Amino acid sequence: MDTLPHDRSRLLVNEGLPTKKFSESIDRWIKTMLEDDVSENGYSSNTVSANIISKEEGIVSGQIVIDRLLAEYTEDLTHDWIINEGEQVRINDVILNIQGNSSEILKIERVMLNLLGRLSGISTITANWVSVTDNIRLACTRKTDWGVLDKWAVHVGGGLTHRLNRSDALMLKENDFASIRRIGESQNIAMEELISNINLEKHSKFTIIEVQDIDEAVLAANTWSKIQKQKSTNDRVTLLLDNMGPEIALEVGKELEIRDLREWCILEGSGGITKTSLSEWSASRVDLISTSAMNRGVKPLDISLIIEGGI
Repeated sequence: MDTLPHDRSRLLVNEGLPTKKFSESIDRWIKTMLEDDVSENGYSSNTVSANIISKEEGIVSGQIVIDRLLAEYTEDLTHDWIINEGEQVRINDVILNIQGNSSEILKIERVMLNLLGRLSGISTITANWVSVTDNIRLACTRKTDWGVLDKWAVHVGGGLTHRLNRSDALMLKENDFASIRRIGESQNIAMEELISNINLEKHSKFTIIEVQDIDEAVLAANTWSKIQKQKSTNDRVTLLLDNMGPEIALEVGKELEIRDLREWCILEGSGGITKTSLSEWSASRVDLISTSAMNRGVKPLDISLIIEGGI
């Protein structure tokens, strides 16, 4: 499959290490969770060995987050991952072994299980969705509960992160066009004006334009192609086909092909996406579909921490 700009995972992890952006987000979540949990000192301080065990099958995600929790927010604990990031886990598999002071382990037990369970749940669902389509990519949206942590888990499951935040890529939507439309002026004129004034030096590699019908898609693609040719560049614009459904999306693609505009576009289907509709979308010729269903309202992977005893 072609590389799409919707894969922003490199902005979260680079050469196996979390970037500054990702580390700061991880720290904010960890600190908030630890403060909310108000953990007291344990009743004992023995040196023990503890295992995090999976109670169901899934895909492990959150290793980077847990590594940071253990390294920055505990003392004198060592740990060893038995199942690594992105790997399959089965029932009763040991995911992680932790050794050290029992009070330190119990202090972060619930936060650790919440983080690892939720992120692994997202990666598991994402992998399940990805497994039923092989010709289009799946991306999450900015509708997240845990921000870029959710997006990283989607990436681990084989999905695309999409924009990490509002400033990550330019996105022009219906309200943007309406905000500059003069009284009595059509939406098309406002759309053409706004697209024509895009700063290509800053936004050429990743711009998303929301369109509501075939005419708007043709207008956006045609305007984009003109400004690309003027600048002697050949980057594609993403047309977000908002709530069109797979049948109309297919018609959009055909019309763009007839007008020799398809090569200038990445087509993204969005709105009302369900797992059962993926087969219909696979025949729509879009490049990807985006949905929040892979990361919102997702059941966490069922895991537990068991202290095996003193060492």
